[in-house]
Amino acid sequence: MNVAFIPACRGSKSIPLNIKEMAGKPLVYWVAKAANDCNFIDKIYVTTDSPVIKNVVEKLYLKKVVVIERSVDTATYNTSTESAMIEFADNYEFDNIVLIQVTSPLLTSKDLDNGFELYNVEGTDSVLSAVRQKHFQWETGQDGYASPMNFDYRNRPERHDFRGYLVENGAFYITSRKALLNTRNRLSGHIRICEMDGSTYFEIDESSDWEVIERKLYEKIKSTRNSEKIPQVKMFLTDCDGCLTDGGMYYSENGDELKKFNTKDGMGLCLLREKGIITGIITGEDRHLNQKRAEKLNVDEIFQNVKDKVAVIKQLCDKYHILPENVAYVGDDINDAEAIQYVGYGCCVYDANNTVKKYADYVTEKNGGHGAGREIIDMILNNQ
Repeated sequence: MNVAFIPACRGSKSIPLNIKEMAGKPLVYWVAKAANDCNFIDKIYVTTDSPVIKNVVEKLYLKKVVVIERSVDTATYNTSTESAMIEFADNYEFDNIVLIQVTSPLLTSKDLDNGFELYNVEGTDSVLSAVRQKHFQWETGQDGYASPMNFDYRNRPERHDFRGYLVENGAFYITSRKALLNTRNRLSGHIRICEMDGSTYFEIDESSDWEVIERKLYEKIKSTRNSEKIPQVKMFLTDCDGCLTDGGMYYSENGDELKKFNTKDGMGLCLLREKGIITGIITGEDRHLNQKRAEKLNVDEIFQNVKDKVAVIKQLCDKYHILPENVAYVGDDINDAEAIQYVGYGCCVYDANNTVKKYADYVTEKNGGHGAGREIIDMILNNQ
């Protein structure tokens, strides 16, 4: 049995509580998700001394994840990670353990799969993750003069011919329970290195690292989304004006406000509900017409006069036990940008604000209120 061990104590010096949001999700989510998707990991133990962290992790809804308590003695600033690992090994049965650091959110399930494939090579006792660097290193001697450490400056190698050197990136370490208890160390015996992408050289040691890594994480998310099929959608949410309508504001001679909805979008929402997909409308407006349209279509949820759409999406994810990555959202203006980035399949209509288009996974061929919603719904249903 292979288990993942993720320490997440409240006493983290670098990132308090380990649950500050990065790229729209708690920091701990990224490594827990990578472990959850790893083919070799059977169970994931997130160990913490914080009830706040415990509550957040339990709401990640990752099926392999279990939260366990970490004793006060192993959760202080000056105690080693090994002490927590050994405490865990003394109380739980397993064959092999992979220590995963919360501060390495760029870790992927493929990295972990690669690590276990190396670990399973005969004669291997431990595996650690590292990245290859190609910097020329120097050191200064006691006489004050410098000398090269890893190259000959008189015969300077071309970069493509230079092997460089490997640096621990702190993402993960694999060993057996037996070796851990015998050596009291995360590494022992014959050690292999699992090379990861150079971008993963960065880990969060200080708060100043946050912005750099978050930017890289956003880049990775966008690249992954562009290269993958539509994710499994379990909840479909949309803005109203400009998406289900053409955005126009119509008034009768008597001053009555009118809206033009598209019947094809309405049928699409009904088709989603027939497939068991939760449907909802989240709008910044507060109009009785929106409520009437939602009731006619039997939409599961409608939220009006909303200022923070991401907060509503989180609330709905908690209510229905659905991960944000299994949510589709359709928007058209800048107040939809955060929601589009937060969900697994963020879309916008063709006549959406240009800023919003930059964040969308898909931009429709149709304008809002002209069947754009049905266009997205048909794509979702055809790819489920």
